[in-house]
Amino acid sequence: MLYKAYEIQRSFLNAGSAMASMAADWLGDPRYPLAGTAPSQALASALEVFAHAAAPRGKPAFGIKSVQVDGATHTVTETTVIKRPFGDLKKFTHDGLPDDAPRLMIVAPMSGHYATLLRGTVERMLERHVVYITDWIDAKLVPVADGRFDLDDYIDYLIHFLEFIGPGAHVMAVCQPSVPAFAATAVMARLGHPCRPLTLTMMGGPVDTRESPTAVNDHAITKPYVWFKHNVITDVPVNYPGAGRKVYPGFVQLASFMSMNLGSHMMSHYGLFKHLVQGDGESADSTKAFYDEYRSVCDITAEFYLQTVDVVFQQHLLPRGEFVHRDRIVDLGAITDTAILCIEGERDDISGIGQTRAALKVTPGLPDTMKKYHLAPEVGHYGIFNGSRWRSSIAPVVDEWIARHNRHEQGGKLSAVA
Repeated sequence: MLYKAYEIQRSFLNAGSAMASMAADWLGDPRYPLAGTAPSQALASALEVFAHAAAPRGKPAFGIKSVQVDGATHTVTETTVIKRPFGDLKKFTHDGLPDDAPRLMIVAPMSGHYATLLRGTVERMLERHVVYITDWIDAKLVPVADGRFDLDDYIDYLIHFLEFIGPGAHVMAVCQPSVPAFAATAVMARLGHPCRPLTLTMMGGPVDTRESPTAVNDHAITKPYVWFKHNVITDVPVNYPGAGRKVYPGFVQLASFMSMNLGSHMMSHYGLFKHLVQGDGESADSTKAFYDEYRSVCDITAEFYLQTVDVVFQQHLLPRGEFVHRDRIVDLGAITDTAILCIEGERDDISGIGQTRAALKVTPGLPDTMKKYHLAPEVGHYGIFNGSRWRSSIAPVVDEWIARHNRHEQGGKLSAVA
């Protein structure tokens, strides 16, 4: 019923958005006698804000056409190198990269938003790296016949992607995937897998949510597992390819995130209204671009979402040494030669200070020289991987860490799973 009610509401809002957009255009048409007057301009701006807020949204494109490196502009090539039911692997490169440029796999969150939320992350790291990124598929578009997808499958996907990229790759996990990327690294380390990453950078990730718990963490632990199962999980309607699949809908996730900072979002839309009234198109377009991305959401399989709530946020199995992948305990102590960089934001209200840094405490087999922690001052959760501070002060830390360990040789051979 939840999804059906949303679809009905969405159809009304889509129609309302179209009508509001037409009305705004009409009020601004020079042929309209009152066009340009203060009342008409204010009403047209209000209608435009509503039209934008209620407009339907699909999956955004990365749209990275070129990058600038040392003052020179280079053309970017985007390709999909692996296609799988629940997630693809995309590759970005440009004509200015040397043949031996470091290869970096960015693991995007499976948390209701598309991988394009990391467009700025990809664009910055692409300057000096061949960049791969996990492009997770909207679960409502995956037919039930393609099976289930949980944390075990997520880890298997990452290992498969790294095998495709080959030995000597680097991994950057942004937010939620820090846990499965960390686990995948440990699984590959135990096997002596030749494609285990040279470095693992975790940014604002919930490795141990017992450290500085936030409102997100409190929400996950104040309700029992069965509450989430019965209140936020629903079936995909018949008008989608994934009809009948049980999912955690993206629109529920979006509502949760927006309610956490409702005042800020309301002020942003009021600011958009003022920019439109004042004719400041550049500022208005900037706000619209952010919300175009932010409101583009996708569904998550129920099994992945519920397992994440249980294993990561309620039981804290990974830092306790009890996390299981394919019926075998994940031994973080097996990580001995993947250099780990943990990055946190001082003002992160989603993953509190210390939650990502905890990874450095639970890897006893890794030398201290291969561990690094960076706390970004005055930076919130999204500022860790996007925006001016990401580009100017955080990305250089990642660049240096990758460059320092790029020549590191890993020994060992792939062994069979015991």
